[in-house]
Amino acid sequence: MNPTGSPKQIKKNAVEQQHNHNMKKIIIADDEHKILMSLEYSFRKNGYDVFIARDGTEVLEFMKTMTPDIILLDIMMPNLDGYSTLEFIKQDEKLKNTKVIFLSAKNNPKDIEKGLSMGADAYVTKPYSIKKLMQQIEDMF
Repeated sequence: MNPTGSPKQIKKNAVEQQHNHNMKKIIIADDEHKILMSLEYSFRKNGYDVFIARDGTEVLEFMKTMTPDIILLDIMMPNLDGYSTLEFIKQDEKLKNTKVIFLSAKNNPKDIEKGLSMGADAYVTKPYSIKKLMQQIEDMF
C-alpha cells in the first residue's frame, strides 16, 4: 500500500496544512488583485491562516462555515460593499469577537467617522504600510 495514503487522504492533509486550526484566521476582502496578493503573502509569512474574498458576498460565504479572528475590509467593492458587509457581520452573534478593519482609499474624515461609528475596530487608509497594519492587528490581541 502507498505509505502516503490515498489521494483523498493526501488532499485532506494538504487542506489541513493549508488551514491550521491554531493560526489566527483572517479574511482579506478587496477587489484589487495586487493588494490581495501582497497582503496574502505578508499575512501568511507572519503565521496567519488567510482567506481571500473579492467582494462582500464572498466574505458572507466564508462566514457560513468559519469564524475569522480578523476581517480586512475594503469599502468600495462590487456586489456588496464594505459598509453593507459590516452590517451583516455585526448582526451575526458568533462574530462578536471578530475584529473588523476597514482598509480603504476613502480617506475623507466623514468616511472614516462613518466606518468607525458602524462598528469597525479600525480604519486604515490606502496607501498604507503593511508593517504598521500588521503591528496594529497584533496590538488588538
